[in-house]
Amino acid sequence: MSSFDSLDAFVLAASRACCCPLAIFIQIQGFFICLVLALGWALAAYVRRREIRQMKDSMKHGNTFAFLYHDINALEHSSQVNLPRVTVVMPLKGFGEHNLHNWRTQITSLYGGPLEFLFVVDSIEDPAYHAVSRLLADFKDDVDARIVVAGMSATCSQKIHNQLVGVENMHKDTKYVFFLDDDVRLHPGSIGALTAEMEKNPDIFIQTGYPLDLPSGSLGSYCIYEYHMPCSMGFATGGKTFFLWGGCMMMHADDFRNDRHGVVSELRDGGYSDDMTLAAIAGAHKRLITSPPVAVFPHPLATDLNFGRYWNYLRKQTFVLESYTTQVNWIMNRALFSVHCYFSWGFVMPYIMAGIHVAAALKFYSKGNSLGETEFPACGEHFASW
Repeated sequence: MSSFDSLDAFVLAASRACCCPLAIFIQIQGFFICLVLALGWALAAYVRRREIRQMKDSMKHGNTFAFLYHDINALEHSSQVNLPRVTVVMPLKGFGEHNLHNWRTQITSLYGGPLEFLFVVDSIEDPAYHAVSRLLADFKDDVDARIVVAGMSATCSQKIHNQLVGVENMHKDTKYVFFLDDDVRLHPGSIGALTAEMEKNPDIFIQTGYPLDLPSGSLGSYCIYEYHMPCSMGFATGGKTFFLWGGCMMMHADDFRNDRHGVVSELRDGGYSDDMTLAAIAGAHKRLITSPPVAVFPHPLATDLNFGRYWNYLRKQTFVLESYTTQVNWIMNRALFSVHCYFSWGFVMPYIMAGIHVAAALKFYSKGNSLGETEFPACGEHFASW
């Protein structure tokens, strides 16, 4: 056998270790994880493609407004005048790269019913306050929108505090309250589509959606895009789901007025994550969460999103799983975290092992060795015997 230096010997030993039965099991497991992800994304694509096909069919039959309503009769004045009032509550913090454009898409909705927008900040010192003030000055005669100063929170996260203050300031005739994050870019028909689903099925407790990340080219943006992609499958059912995204939530206003299931008290008294808290309430009381196929929102990621900010985002996501409302919810959160970690590493490890094999092969051939000079474990025999 040819002589190798210590690094070469380590690489070859690692390659040999990656051929043991445990390593083979990990690689086969990784194959099935990839297969499940591929099937999940294929299902998500099928659901969304079916919705697009339905819109195109409606347009072929003369409904040029199919992107708003599949049934053109829904645009009749007699239908539009009976649409329920919706209040859009947007808790704000700071002023980001894409916020102004996102806010413009939110307030220029083509919803035909009564609609009000509440931009909620903690103080007038927040940079978002002045940016929104300038925006509303441009639309002052076209939209019903105002800024609400919530003050600092003392018993829950600032975002939840802003949301609850927004609910307190909503119109007395509001039927549905729609919570939006400042990084959500709305389609003109999004509010109408979500409201139509709520009207169709009064048993819906929460309607949610999911952001379609658009990487900016930085490493951190691609990392967050990769992190969100597996999660998106849980929102691609076109119907019932167990997941909830706090950036887009439509709920019954009376649930807050009457503190039904403790939605107000659970959020106000120690709430940290709005979506995890509400998802726990929905699960405890067997309430329905849905995600319609049209509730997918373009989400451009910041150009200055580096790996450090991505790592901080992961830390916050981990901390969110430490918040809970009941003991059962705590167990579920821990189980979710454990399963996520296990399958994440189960997905990554086969690629690491493949990289080790490639490195060993390159080291081997870079020394000018031939296959006859070195003995290798017969890994292929293990796979062939299965």
